Amino acid sequence: MPGWTNCTVNVIINEQMGARLAQTLITLREGGELKGQTQAAQIFFYVVEGQLQATIDGQEKTLAAGQYVYVPIEKTYLFQNPTEGTQVLTFHKVYEPLEGYTVPDVLFGERDIAKAPIYMNNDALRIQELLPNELSFDMAVNIFTYDMGGHLPMVETHIMEHGLMYLEGQAIYVLDQQWYPVKKGDSIWMAPYCQQWATTLGKEPSVYIYYKNVNRFPTVL
Repeated sequence: MPGWTNCTVNVIINEQMGARLAQTLITLREGGELKGQTQAAQIFFYVVEGQLQATIDGQEKTLAAGQYVYVPIEKTYLFQNPTEGTQVLTFHKVYEPLEGYTVPDVLFGERDIAKAPIYMNNDALRIQELLPNELSFDMAVNIFTYDMGGHLPMVETHIMEHGLMYLEGQAIYVLDQQWYPVKKGDSIWMAPYCQQWATTLGKEPSVYIYYKNVNRFPTVL
């Protein structure tokens, strides 16, 4: 990737599959660097493991595992000085402007279970929204935690597509009536209207981070 050096980039999801997002997992070696400028697409960077220095549009911050930064369109970014083996997950989406709303600003944040309210009155399910639920944003990134015995209360199907990666634990994910065992490090792409259901397995919570498109009307080509 131009500007991304001394690293291994695994492109997990992209438009060649029919998706309208891209998802990558980057593993950086000593001296690795991610340098560039967003153009039509915004990028969400989440540190899965390790630590590195981020400079986003002039703002500097050290990011460790569980921390993230949202980079809107037309902003410069530089990630450098990683610890060996640092892993960064990214979600990319072409930004869709909305009349009357400004483009979002750079946003830093971190995973925090205290900011993950109970989902649908089920004590075993919690979701933390990593981006503000505001109309200026056309993408959402959330962390979904299933405690032992936790499962989705219904089979879902909807217009949004998902890209996700498991951060902890193991689970069963049902996609269009096919059952898939998944665990930490596994990723899934769910196209619009794919039927989906999940339940945790094992003796620890299962946790995944996921993307979805939000806050825009369906397009008609």
